[in-house]
Amino acid sequence: MTADLRLDAAATGPRWLSNPEIAGYTKAAIFRGAELGQYILHAYVVMPNHVHILLDPLAALRRITAGIKGVSARDANKVLARTGKPFWQDESFDHWIRSDAELEKIRNYIEQNPVKAGLAAKPEDWQWSSARK
Repeated sequence: MTADLRLDAAATGPRWLSNPEIAGYTKAAIFRGAELGQYILHAYVVMPNHVHILLDPLAALRRITAGIKGVSARDANKVLARTGKPFWQDESFDHWIRSDAELEKIRNYIEQNPVKAGLAAKPEDWQWSSARK
């Protein structure tokens, strides 16, 4: 079973991102980094317990990740009345894309994630996704 399938099927553990307010903070943080010129955003999806982002970095990946995680964690922890506790896991997975075909394959994978998880009938139905125009 892939890591995504395990995450999508998780019955335990934090699913804070299923809260629309918290998902909205995460989406806003993703868009903010693009607005600040840290990256070119190609696709994203906010799932109940994880996030996928497809981007071309224009700043150090550590800075990009810290920006998205820092701002969204601060806002989410306020909603959850959690202080001084981590919201995100420390690690992230990154992958270099080497062709336009691979970029489109990964974009499709990201935008299909809510459908495969049974959260939406079509990618554009999921509110927290780049597939929703």
